[in-house]
Amino acid sequence: MKRKTSIIILTYNNLDYTKDCIESILKYTKKGTYEIIVVDNLSTDGTREWLKKQKNLKVLLNEENLGFPKGCNQGIALAKPHNDILLLNNDTIVTENWLENLKNCLYSDTSIGAVGAISNHDENLQGCNFTYEDFDTMQFLAKKNNVSNPERWEQKIFLIGFCLLIKREVMNQIKKLDENYSPGYIEDNDLSLRITKLGYKLMLCHDCFIHHYLGSSFRKDLNQFYPILYKNRKYFEEKWGFQTFAFDEIKDASLRLLINPKQVLELNCGIGTTLLKIKYQYKNVIIDGLEQDKYKRKIANKITQVFPSFENIEEEKYDYILIGNILEHVKNPINFIHNIKKYLKKDGYIIGEIHNAASIESINNLLNDHWYFEQNHFTITDIQEIFYDEEYQNGFIFSWYKNVNEEEKKMINHLKNIKEKEYAVTYYSFRFQIK
Repeated sequence: MKRKTSIIILTYNNLDYTKDCIESILKYTKKGTYEIIVVDNLSTDGTREWLKKQKNLKVLLNEENLGFPKGCNQGIALAKPHNDILLLNNDTIVTENWLENLKNCLYSDTSIGAVGAISNHDENLQGCNFTYEDFDTMQFLAKKNNVSNPERWEQKIFLIGFCLLIKREVMNQIKKLDENYSPGYIEDNDLSLRITKLGYKLMLCHDCFIHHYLGSSFRKDLNQFYPILYKNRKYFEEKWGFQTFAFDEIKDASLRLLINPKQVLELNCGIGTTLLKIKYQYKNVIIDGLEQDKYKRKIANKITQVFPSFENIEEEKYDYILIGNILEHVKNPINFIHNIKKYLKKDGYIIGEIHNAASIESINNLLNDHWYFEQNHFTITDIQEIFYDEEYQNGFIFSWYKNVNEEEKKMINHLKNIKEKEYAVTYYSFRFQIK
């Protein structure tokens, strides 16, 4: 049976946002299924006076600004003890079927601990696939989008906290948000990992759209924002053993080269962000990872099988091995290419990316005596030769291009006189995508 929901909203000024948010909840949420708890962090724009007049809210007025994590914890403490907990930013507008769709996913499996929504912003790849210019259009498109569909539920390693529904039994184990992240930011990364660490899944519901203004006044004050962001990033790394950038390590370009994969191995898989994206796009695929960093591997192992080395990996198993940019860092790229081949099926592919040593940027650096050889850089001819020498076949090389300035264009025109004109396009490419 689905529990009722305690919707917890923090306010600090932005009264118009708060009014819009609560009005949308009252309009688009089934009565009797929820309560609204508002915690105000000493607003000065009339928010507190307006909240005092509302009869359908449970309100706590703080006498100082305690920040986001502490305020959320206050709201959680005020929630009815058997209710699920939903953290909702006050700069949001909910839509038809929003909560019902979140609940459908949350209660579809006992292994699911928390769920989140998509929005009009693509942070953490939680964006929608439609645009709008007014709220009537937004609600119309949201209604078409918000049709409950399990095929559109995507497992994630992290969910943004602008709308996060947490199952009560999970909240009872988590107890509260980590207040060391006060006044805010990165506490939702931390919360996501804590839920994952308990063995629960996080699911993004593409069938639940919510408009998000991103109207935090705190974020707009960069002089205040950046020092807090750096502090919280440092604390996160000390706590978990890796940086927050691990959440963004999706090999998106490599994913575009997959064709109906059945078994995929990802090298340097991090905390599993790419593997989960593959799993969402191809429901029946078997995903494995290799990650040497023990802290990242500990998280990724909650998602799928992740190896610390090649020692226990089965040979001739995978139809795709994603290598990322590993060839730029291994001591002997040729030996690496030779040794990894045994883990591929006969018709399997390696997919990766390599910096172009013949890009106009690299040539310019070399001519100006600024070449510091930290990585293995290759030309397109190098790539073709080392793979074919190791008996790889059916190779494809795609280029990532960049805009060049006028000085670089002149240099490319000079280079055309040295080498075949057909080769000139290579100078514009700063990186190769290989298959």
